[in-house]
Amino acid sequence: MKSFSATTTIARPPDAIWSVLTDAAGYAEWAVGIHRLEGQITEGGTLKLFTASQPKQSMTLKVSGFDAPKSLTFSGGLPFGLFRGDRTFTLASQSNGKTQFTVCEVFSGPLEPWLGRMIPDLTSSFEAFAAGLKERCER
Repeated sequence: MKSFSATTTIARPPDAIWSVLTDAAGYAEWAVGIHRLEGQITEGGTLKLFTASQPKQSMTLKVSGFDAPKSLTFSGGLPFGLFRGDRTFTLASQSNGKTQFTVCEVFSGPLEPWLGRMIPDLTSSFEAFAAGLKERCER
């Protein structure tokens, strides 16, 4: 299975970061590569993601995990689970009032061995996402 991740420490408590992560309308202001995110980030919610590279074409995502303010998962992919991406955001409170933030996406499904080869290295975009969240939260 192909996966990508990035981790950073944010000088804010998990609740403050959670409020930014669950504000879909605000993503375009800080999340590199996201043109627009529509919908409600709530348990079982459905989202429409518009990327900067394809601002007129949306990708449908499901909020498949929601454990405030610890973890959040967006899932999307092909019908019948043929190819799936699960992007999980994890917030781990630290004793110094800071939070360790991790974003990780794991691709799976019967077509992953073939389709996964076509996915470029997304590490830098994950690092940019984490840096954007850090900057937004620490302002």
